[in-house]
Amino acid sequence: MSILDLFRLDGKVALVTGASQGLGQGMSVGLAEAGADIVGLDRTEDCHETCAEVEALGRRFLNLKLDLLQATVADLDAAVQQVVDAFGRIDILVNNAGIIRRAPALDYSEQDWDDVLQINLKVAFFLSQAAARRMKDQGGGKIINIASMLSWQGGILIPSYTAAKSGIAGITRALANEWAALGINVNAIAPGYMATANTAPLRADAARSEAIMARIPAGRWGTPQDLKGLTVYMASPASDYMHGAIVPLDGAWLAR
Repeated sequence: MSILDLFRLDGKVALVTGASQGLGQGMSVGLAEAGADIVGLDRTEDCHETCAEVEALGRRFLNLKLDLLQATVADLDAAVQQVVDAFGRIDILVNNAGIIRRAPALDYSEQDWDDVLQINLKVAFFLSQAAARRMKDQGGGKIINIASMLSWQGGILIPSYTAAKSGIAGITRALANEWAALGINVNAIAPGYMATANTAPLRADAARSEAIMARIPAGRWGTPQDLKGLTVYMASPASDYMHGAIVPLDGAWLAR
């Protein structure tokens, strides 16, 4: 087997949360380009663009509708079961869906705190649990969490997001410790400043955007396409000995 063959995902099934746009869309298309069939889990059925790109590659796409803000643990387990029922297996889980609520810490509301922790951390853990139970029976699988620069840094006006992304780093390591022996790889990608809907307010603020750009040695905001390579690597046999890693993809932001 050649090294390039180790990156192939033919016959694999990937569940990606938040696949309809942004980073989730980019990762879904990248996984499909490597050969995987894709299940997009979103709060709406508006995954037409992602679906079209995946199917144009000759791969299958299934859109599951679930409002993660209201989802129970039972709902998340049922969603994973729907993947298995539809495709016969689940090989890859990408915990990408996330929200940000911005406000000063002195004024931060309980609702904003609970909403961000629900989607960004609780859902990621219990979807991982549900997927790992099936992966264990299959003999292994790949779980990819989306961390952040805020997994290491404090940020400004986003205390709940920082708490959640710090938690993602922690559970990535914790789950890797428990599941590596089961053949389940749990790793995380920590994107830097990406041009997505979540960062639109920052990019619209000329002064803030200029300050961010000045600190990125690569000299640009990242794009969803920038995540394709690392996502495929973490999802493929090429990463079989990688467990519990949190890999920055940030244009050297953390290196400054």
